[in-house]
Amino acid sequence: MFALKQNPELSDPELIAAILGGSEAAFGALMDRYKDRVFRLLGRYCRDPVECEDLAQDVFLKVFRKLDTFQHESQFFTWLYRITVNAATDYLSRASRRRLRLVEDDSMLDGSASGGSGGAGRDHDAQSPAAPLLRAELAAVTRQIVDKLPEKYRTILILREFEDLSYNEIAAVLQCNLGTVESRLFRARQRFKEALERHHPALVPGHGVPDRGSPAPGAPRGGDR
Repeated sequence: MFALKQNPELSDPELIAAILGGSEAAFGALMDRYKDRVFRLLGRYCRDPVECEDLAQDVFLKVFRKLDTFQHESQFFTWLYRITVNAATDYLSRASRRRLRLVEDDSMLDGSASGGSGGAGRDHDAQSPAAPLLRAELAAVTRQIVDKLPEKYRTILILREFEDLSYNEIAAVLQCNLGTVESRLFRARQRFKEALERHHPALVPGHGVPDRGSPAPGAPRGGDR
């Protein structure tokens, strides 16, 4: 306890060692460090904050119970994300009558509506009086399209485009190789784009679609994985 108070910036491995040694304070510190990220990720799958809170509690309970199985072969947060994604997909399976609701960050919507790396024309559009309406329409369309994607495509889009995980981090979370991440992400983007072109042609790339041609702010470019 004394060491924890004296050094609140302990690393994840140090906190984990303290937890396994019986420190409740260390577990509280680890929860405080990651609770916002867990809640945000769960919010991509569930819009009810009360249910998100319940799911988050379940996630951390599983973390506590399984922490002794963590092998330190990957970063702790990718192991935590794996548990969180599994909890979210289990929730969707149990509540199959409910559709996934993807909640976009405002920054993501701003970047999408402006086309990301756009020119003067798109900058002008973003500053126009109609820009808020276009962003709202894009948000609604994004929810509708992602809502209908198969679970494996929904999850990989959420992890890459909205949680901004690298390819290596996604591979660790989903426990698959990089080739699978690349091919699955490619197919997910293709399905998103095809649905957008079919049902909302005015929002195809060049008009504010969240595609790799117009990456989200902060998303890795090119070969950055």
